[in-house]
Amino acid sequence: MNQIFGKCPVCGKELIVTHLECRACGTDIGGQFTIGRLSLFTADEIQFIETFIKNRGNAYKVGEELGMPYSAVRSRLTELIRAMGFEPGAEPKEEMPPMAPEKRKAILDDVARGKLTAEDAVRQLQGES
Repeated sequence: MNQIFGKCPVCGKELIVTHLECRACGTDIGGQFTIGRLSLFTADEIQFIETFIKNRGNAYKVGEELGMPYSAVRSRLTELIRAMGFEPGAEPKEEMPPMAPEKRKAILDDVARGKLTAEDAVRQLQGES
């Protein structure tokens, strides 16, 4: 079965559904129904949204999978949020990529050996110099 599209191929305005039918019982409903926000996206935008959901909102993983830099993932997500009629909140502080477990262990080992203070370790673990 073909997927429904939400924009008119002639003028680009939102389409409405005027007829619904149940395959199981034959119920036939007529009227004017909205399709929903997600139907207004292109196939590429839906692929991005599906990838974002599949990766549990982890922009780094989305970028890896789609071959996009983190900043492009964030920018694309902001565009989609606005396209849905929402205004994104204040931009959060730029996230650092997750620290490698080996690096984290080395920092904690340095604290245990007295080579690093707990405060310096916290700064390093949070991505600060």
